[in-house]
Amino acid sequence: MSHLMNTSGPGGGIVLAAGTPTVDPAGPVPQLVIAALVGVVVIIALITWLKVHPFIALTIGALGVGIGAGLAPDKAVTSFGTGFGDTMTSVGILVGLGSMFGKLLVDSGAADRVVDTLVRRSSKAALPWTMALIGALIGLPMFFEVGLVLLIPIIVLVARRSDVPVMRIAVPALAGLSTMHAFVPPHPGPLVAISTVGANLGTTLAFGIVLAIPVVILAGPLFAGFAARWVDVPAPELFGSRGGADAGAGAGGGSVSSDPAHEGRQARRGRATQDTASLPNGKSDFTRVISEPRSPSFAVALVGILLPVVLMLAQAIREATSPDAAGTWVGVLDFLGTPMIAIGIAAVYAMVFFAIGGGMDRSAVSKSLESALPPVAGVLLIVGAGGGFKQVLIDTGIGGVIADAVKDSGISVLLVAWVVSALVRVATGSATVATVTAAGIMAPIAHDLSSPVVSLLVLAIGAGSVFLSHVNDAGFWLVKSYFNTTVGQTFKTWTVLECLISVFGLLGVLLAGVFIH
Repeated sequence: MSHLMNTSGPGGGIVLAAGTPTVDPAGPVPQLVIAALVGVVVIIALITWLKVHPFIALTIGALGVGIGAGLAPDKAVTSFGTGFGDTMTSVGILVGLGSMFGKLLVDSGAADRVVDTLVRRSSKAALPWTMALIGALIGLPMFFEVGLVLLIPIIVLVARRSDVPVMRIAVPALAGLSTMHAFVPPHPGPLVAISTVGANLGTTLAFGIVLAIPVVILAGPLFAGFAARWVDVPAPELFGSRGGADAGAGAGGGSVSSDPAHEGRQARRGRATQDTASLPNGKSDFTRVISEPRSPSFAVALVGILLPVVLMLAQAIREATSPDAAGTWVGVLDFLGTPMIAIGIAAVYAMVFFAIGGGMDRSAVSKSLESALPPVAGVLLIVGAGGGFKQVLIDTGIGGVIADAVKDSGISVLLVAWVVSALVRVATGSATVATVTAAGIMAPIAHDLSSPVVSLLVLAIGAGSVFLSHVNDAGFWLVKSYFNTTVGQTFKTWTVLECLISVFGLLGVLLAGVFIH
């Protein structure tokens, strides 16, 4: 029984092998459909009702689908293991390197430097737009939860010092962060979808950034005005200032962040230095303590954040404009644009330049890198199990049945992908589970699509994966707790924000699909 195979394209983008033969169904079509439906229901029930970890739920569901569809038990296990291994090979390394880079970005003070510089140069009217940019920049290299924890004190501080309603500051920042998480690699969701459906990473990255810009504007600064009127809450008394002890005493005082990474930087670098700056409200008494006087410069930090994006985009542009080009420069560009190499270079850049600029010694760098990996272990297992589920759907022939049904229905493949992803998201509350499940179901369909449309398919899945965040989503409760809002107020702000990102993302994908074939 043959199955789809992943091969690396010229620029490291993952593409499906051409001419892959159709898999013979493991059983009658009604049996395949029932097995697939029951499998998805079991996965959702295990996660939502029995509170089973998604990795175990996906594993049980995948093996159950394989056996229920007619595969021998040992064949089902082999199929799941093959898919798990293939996905971890293509995605696991990238997630690990991306996590290391993000941790160094925070621990060195580089993230703080970027935020400080952008906020200081913004007028009061421009603050929502600046916060959207900050959320997007922080969201490029970091996982959503890490970026959210980093942004919260920034949002609170800026809102309190600028006399701007907190939702006008928070909504744009969260929009930038969540949009990057849904659409732009190297986040685990887009990466596993790219690997599963066989999209080119460089093309998807380019499309994702282009799509993210209008989505962030519509769901961020423009929606923030409505959100601030619907939910007029004061900035929470969480942080008086970001920085060391007694920070902000000259501007009203307040407590300080107890972030362990921040405390470690302060202890490592010794005495903090003060830096006085005026925020857009004209308060010249806004005194901040910069606890990382040797933090990397804004230019060094920005180069590090954008480096892997530029390398992968450069390769994608070269491949699109000069697909038949040859020579040394083509080989070098294709090598540097390979996702693993691009993100690896960014990680090494951070180890050298972030560490030097942040005053980190070798021991501190080693500890930072080591502490970056445990938090993503669960994500990697979920992603791998999603890949195993995808392979079972393919090897049983269920994928082919689904593909034929979608093609015969006349419904847009992109819309179907969004609906499947959105349904799983609403049921489980997990964007990652929604992405890996929808990608597995849509993988056989992608085989008959052109490469650009497959990239749009990934973005449609990403858009669906953030739809209607509600009480079964950890992000919902994080936002509610941080901003001291009621459940109703959180629905009016965070839930509506996520729905706008999802719907605007879908509309953008469908519009692009009219012109891209």
